[in-house]
Order: sequence, then structure tokens, then C-alpha cells
Amino acid sequence: MSPSKVTFLGTGTSQGIPMIACNCSVCQSTDERDKRLRVSIHVEIGGKSFIIDTGPDFRQQVLRAGIKRLDAVLYTHEHKDHTAGMDDVRGFNFHQQSAIPLYARAQVIAQLKQEFAYAFGDNKYPGVPEIDVYEIDGQPFTVQGIDIQPVFVKHYYLDVLGFRFGNFAYVTDANSIEPKEQDKLRDLDVLVINALRKTSHISHYTLAEALELIADLKPKKAYITHISHQMGLHAEVNKELPPNVSLAYDGLILNL
Repeated sequence: MSPSKVTFLGTGTSQGIPMIACNCSVCQSTDERDKRLRVSIHVEIGGKSFIIDTGPDFRQQVLRAGIKRLDAVLYTHEHKDHTAGMDDVRGFNFHQQSAIPLYARAQVIAQLKQEFAYAFGDNKYPGVPEIDVYEIDGQPFTVQGIDIQPVFVKHYYLDVLGFRFGNFAYVTDANSIEPKEQDKLRDLDVLVINALRKTSHISHYTLAEALELIADLKPKKAYITHISHQMGLHAEVNKELPPNVSLAYDGLILNL
């Protein structure tokens, strides 16, 4: 099953745009598409509401998007710009009167337990996040009737998970994907893939590298995310892209 709706909650790199103390043209831009919170998406599928990654801007993103229900959080990896906002699932705990399921690899769970130890203790203080944690790896899994295919990608030497829902796939924080994992990204209607900037980076695809991968995988449509201020102005870069590729931006909604 493919999503019925995807909302880009954030499309920026770890420092967001504008970046603190930066006076470049992108950080000073008045185009709202150049203002990027830390990367995350909201997936509505089969009547369920999933969020991929709870970064430092999680609360702001959920309020801005008007998200009223959360059925699960999926984590790509353990870096702070993808996990730091987990505490704010408390609002959903209160509204739904239930724990929120979190799905992540073992090392991500370990990082969450370190960062949010108060949520995992035996004698928890009243009002801490109520969560149910489920370990996943490279095998397909099901969340409340929704089938999800993980895709392993490399973020320099770190393993990161992308996720495929039907004919939609989301990959962030990658600079290489093994051929057998690339095969899990074929025959897509929509691929979301990261590209940090135009110049080389140790742990992220450049724009040219992402476009080369898109050309090989041949999705019907592709969107670029996890974008830094070094990429350039949204309006200018978007004009340079192939017809089936666009830069994503915060608040972009795909009705699939």
C-alpha cells in the first residue's frame, strides 16, 4: 500500500536554514522555500499517521502541519538532528491516552535510552513520554497493518535506514547505497533522496550524485531533501533540475 499523503515537515540539514550567524544569500532569503527545519516527513497511509524522525524542530513541525494523531515514529538513525525531539510525543500521549510506538535499529534505541533515560526507567516521573519501543533491522515489518520495507544506506560508515511504503520511498543521510539495496528502490512512483549541496561531502550525496542515482532508479518523480544553505537558492536550483525532479521544501504536500 502506498501513502495517500506525504507532508515534508522539514527539508534542511542538521543546522537548518537560516543557519545561526550566517549572512549568505540563502540564509537571508525572503523566499519561504529557503527556510528549512531539520529533516522529517509525515506519512498518511491506510488511515494511519506515521512520522519519520523526531528532530529538534519536532514540536514546531507538528503544530505547523496540524497533525492531531500519531500512530508510530520510524527512526532512520541516531544522529541528534533526527532524534532530539522525541520528548514531545507527550502531547500525543495525553490526547490519545496511549503510548506511542517507536521503531528503530538497536543502536538508535541505545541512543534514545541514553538521551531520554527518564522515559525508560522503572520508576518514571509523572508526565514523561510514554513509548513502546520495537527493534527493527533490514527485514520487512508491519505496523498496524501497514507493510514497510527498510532499505540500508551508508552515511559515510554509519548504517542508516530508508523506508519504502508501496511505491513511495524515503532516503535521507546517505552517500552510497549497495546494488542489492538499490534494487529495493526501483519501480517507484515517488523517491525522496538527500542531496546536501553541489560540492563533495564525506557523508551525503551531492546534487549531481543524487541526480545520477535518480536517473538509474527511474522513479516517476523524485524530490531532493536534507538540503544545506550551500546548495543555493531554491528558485534558482530548481530551474536546473530534470523535469521529474524537484527540490522539496518545508510544508510541501504530496497527494499520492
